[in-house]
Amino acid sequence: MSDANALPDDLFTAFEDYERAILSNDLDALDAAFAPGPDTIRGDGAGLLVGHDAISAFRGVRGGVPPRTIERVEYRPLSEDAALIVSVSRYLGGGTGLQTQLWERIAGRWLITAAHVTPRAQALDRSVWRTVGDPLYQGAWEGPLAGLTVAVKDLFAIKGYRIGAGNPAFLAEARAESTTAPAVGDLLRGGASLRGIARTDEFAYSIAGDNVHYGTPPNGALPGALPGGSSSGPASAVATGQAEIGLATDTAGSVRVPASYQGLWGLRTTHGLVPRQGLLPLAQSFDTVGWLTRDGATLQRVVDWCLSYDGSESTESVYGESGADLPWRLFVPEEVLAAVEPETRAAFEGLIVRVAASDDPPFFARVALGSLDEYFEPFRTVQAAEAWRNNGEWLREHPDAVGPAVAERFRLASAVTPEAEASARRALEPLREQVQGLVANAVLIMPTVPGPAPLRTHGGEHVDAVRQATLRMTTPAAVAGLPAVSVPLLTVPSRLGPAPVGVCLVSRAGTDIALVRLARRLARIVADPTLPELS
Repeated sequence: MSDANALPDDLFTAFEDYERAILSNDLDALDAAFAPGPDTIRGDGAGLLVGHDAISAFRGVRGGVPPRTIERVEYRPLSEDAALIVSVSRYLGGGTGLQTQLWERIAGRWLITAAHVTPRAQALDRSVWRTVGDPLYQGAWEGPLAGLTVAVKDLFAIKGYRIGAGNPAFLAEARAESTTAPAVGDLLRGGASLRGIARTDEFAYSIAGDNVHYGTPPNGALPGALPGGSSSGPASAVATGQAEIGLATDTAGSVRVPASYQGLWGLRTTHGLVPRQGLLPLAQSFDTVGWLTRDGATLQRVVDWCLSYDGSESTESVYGESGADLPWRLFVPEEVLAAVEPETRAAFEGLIVRVAASDDPPFFARVALGSLDEYFEPFRTVQAAEAWRNNGEWLREHPDAVGPAVAERFRLASAVTPEAEASARRALEPLREQVQGLVANAVLIMPTVPGPAPLRTHGGEHVDAVRQATLRMTTPAAVAGLPAVSVPLLTVPSRLGPAPVGVCLVSRAGTDIALVRLARRLARIVADPTLPELS
């Protein structure tokens, strides 16, 4: 270590103790090495963590670092009680990393008050990608989507590749596809190129974003938090800048939830508008195609092409009003607002006040949607029945091939009787009519999810509770088969720092293009610097 001998003895001891703790993943010792309080900071390529508590929460989900040795240390004293240490680590598995730390002597002890980590370079983040190229598949050289890259959820057929559905055993038995799904082909014909096939939660039967086989993709907006699923891979690829478009699916929120958790724009299209040929189904009564982008302008480019008669050879023509402007009337469902976390409600109410004070205020009204449980329970029953019909035979042949949470979901699905399914379908009919009636001449507006993304350290019971609370909010649009867009307009506090929460807009069937246009209008108003600050 080139400059280690210059370190004061007590600082050198503190540095060595820290290095031993990080190699052994001694969380208590690592917590003790960082200065307590809200001003301590740690950053890496995934983002910045501010405050000892946020750093501690992140460290609990990271796991230990691979075996390494410190091969070089540079020490620069800044004062009697402050020093800068930059060290180069050599990994036993190959590659080097860089650690930059500001140490300060506090109450007689050397503690880290600021740190930045540059990890060794990775060719591929396997938690995000199943396979990736530059590009993996070249799109048309010209077109309205030229220059954009796409991360495709591992449920869509791509000629020459297998569908993996987030499960290695399923992937191992799958055959290479002979054709490409129309939803993929539309993007390629528009000039976008396929960057790669991105991870999904197993069989798309989750909204957390974790995967026991491949790891949990990073949350590009909130390091240490869950990414949201089941479109976790495409969402993380877009949020971290590895693709511009995520091609995904939304059955009960699998586009909208990761969009909210990672500060993205996410559109669930009208059910049946984009054909699902070449798409591995979960529950056909609710499955629909959607897209994730980092900004509204890119999403507008995608929908203008993929949902227009000129752009898509596949989009069903049963709806002919996507281009017509929607009424500037926004209805807030009282039951959804009552179900969100207090910080989310406060931020949402502040947004309403801000928009109402603009020069272009919409008409706002509070409306009754009905009990959210009345939507969730029959939806869950029908979804489960269809999921078991689609996957039950394979699961019976591979009883130990899926993770515990998904296995339990399928176990419950296997017990749904035909009578229970028929009863649930009857219960959904008036609910579908209720939601469709509310959007006949207005657009619903609400928080997309109850609150910020849960920590990756949260246990299964907590994650499942968040899952069920979230589904109660996302299922009404799915029950009604309506388009819904999540827009990153709210910021709320979390243990990991300021976190994004989406605002969801739902409109009548077939108005997908106009819905994105209306969402961009709303976003421009919210961004107006002359309006009152959001609380």
